Amino acid sequence: MASMDGGRPSIYPTLLYADAKAAIRQLTEAFGFTEASVYESDENGVGTVLHAELVQGNGAVMLGSKGRGGVFDSAMKDAGPTGVYVVVDDVDTHHQRAVDHGAEILMPPTDQDYGSRDYMARDLEGNIWSFGTYAPEIRA
Repeated sequence: MASMDGGRPSIYPTLLYADAKAAIRQLTEAFGFTEASVYESDENGVGTVLHAELVQGNGAVMLGSKGRGGVFDSAMKDAGPTGVYVVVDDVDTHHQRAVDHGAEILMPPTDQDYGSRDYMARDLEGNIWSFGTYAPEIRA
């Protein structure tokens, strides 16, 4: 088990995309992620993202290109879209950035009964991204 005393996150959502380069562009430009690393292959003249890590706050998401083979690619072959929740400080500013970059907004910034303010968007390949202020305390 990973340590809960700070440092590296212990959970990383992992997604595969038909066009991982476009996904990286959208996640960085529209949703404010930062590229930590991107490993690519140029097999057969086709740029393939073997592995990428994008950071948001103290968390990260890993992603890669679909169709490159391997156990994970096979396991994810028929997987549907996934949903990821990301904590942000300023929901309205974050939402506006997403709108400015043409992201499909499913729910505008909304105050929730449980004290969060959040919004929901769909990425280019159907995954659902929720951004909000809800950050539950994790107790070991």
